[in-house]
Amino acid sequence: MGTLPRKHSLLILSGSDFKTSRFNQDQTLSDFDVTEVMQLSGAYSAAQLGTADCILVSGLIADLDSVEILETIHHANSTLPVVFYAEDMSAGLAVRLIRAGAHHCFDTNTNIDEFRDALTSAAAQQRSHERNVRERREVREPWRGILVGESRAMEAVAETIRLVGNRRCTVLISGETGTGKEMAARALHAASHRRLHPMVAVNCSALPENLLEAELFGHTKGAFTGAASARIGRFEQANKSTIFLDEIGDMPIDLQAKLLRVLQEREIQRLGSSDSIKIDVRIIAATNVDLQERIKQGKFREDLYYRLNVVPLQMPPLRKRASDIPALVSHFIEKICLAEDIPLKAITPETMRRLCTQTWPGNVRQLENAVEMAIAVSGDNDTLVPRDFGLTIAPIRHFPAQEAPEWPSAVDESVDFETAVSQFELAMLDSALRKTGGNKTAAAESLGMKRTTLIMKMRSFENNGLLLQKAG
Repeated sequence: MGTLPRKHSLLILSGSDFKTSRFNQDQTLSDFDVTEVMQLSGAYSAAQLGTADCILVSGLIADLDSVEILETIHHANSTLPVVFYAEDMSAGLAVRLIRAGAHHCFDTNTNIDEFRDALTSAAAQQRSHERNVRERREVREPWRGILVGESRAMEAVAETIRLVGNRRCTVLISGETGTGKEMAARALHAASHRRLHPMVAVNCSALPENLLEAELFGHTKGAFTGAASARIGRFEQANKSTIFLDEIGDMPIDLQAKLLRVLQEREIQRLGSSDSIKIDVRIIAATNVDLQERIKQGKFREDLYYRLNVVPLQMPPLRKRASDIPALVSHFIEKICLAEDIPLKAITPETMRRLCTQTWPGNVRQLENAVEMAIAVSGDNDTLVPRDFGLTIAPIRHFPAQEAPEWPSAVDESVDFETAVSQFELAMLDSALRKTGGNKTAAAESLGMKRTTLIMKMRSFENNGLLLQKAG
């Protein structure tokens, strides 16, 4: 199957009309997918989400200091190459920027070929760095390739798997529908010595009670009508390996008592037999319901809950790991194109940006279905665009109150994405300053940013006529 080389993604943070400069001639940036933004918040989001291979800062940005712009972008992504262009780029400023971590600095005297080659080199360097990081990680931890994403939320999941993967202890995976609980179970299995045997998966909600018991524990010949011969159950199949019990909250209450005995005694009895069979099985269970609430309702045994919840593992919803969306989309494009035996499709930066702003209530499963639909409706086109995903107007991403400050009431849902992000940042800064009594240093620490970055953002909002809590 042939593959299409994906263009490097270049984001231009432009404080001047870069489109009219000689560096924006027809062929200069033809090898890039170019997105242009006018506000630092747009560049920050692209750096955080990983939707750009390189950022070009052109001209003055709302009178912000260039070094502070660089620090802000690198706060979101410390390895992302940032190139600066200014008509009046002084030698002193260029030295300051290079020392601060800028990739290149250019002025109007720069040769166009040199300018293009520098951008290409920077973007290729970033892509190579990301690929090397992935490859080194997967060589060291092969199971890590099962979990797509490097957000903080997913790193917390990975750290739990590192700690308990090779142990026998029971793990209870919880999370909303579509968050990838089975993938986490497979990663746990792959991280253990039991990986030499296949993991056995059972969906406890897919079978009626009488069939589920026989499915799990097996049965003897004549144990029930239709049992023409003896059959081993899934627990026996998983001997020396791992059994994954999905949707454990839907297991009938009578069957829960038998599962409790398996957990306590590490032995099972086939349906229709009184003989006990010893097994060496690692049990991983998963649920998308609140088991403690089920206990209050009398639908789940409390003693079984504590037996299962030896090591709890919470799978985060996709809205809490939006920075993983680009990696997930790329993974699904490759997976689906390979399955369909068609050339690998590319995706435009604008499309990726819009996907990153969706709320995805169906989580990773919904995202995968969206990618599959987009590939199908794109036909022979080699690049996926917003309309392939049914995206027409870029939506505003809303956060639950416990994740971040609420959107200010002044935000109109019809505003563009960058304006919405700016107003959201304003709400975060204002909240932090109020909580710290106007102390800029404390507010910056609470937001995980440098004091100079916070001051820069405050100045930006003030210059644009927006007000913040007065701070000393």
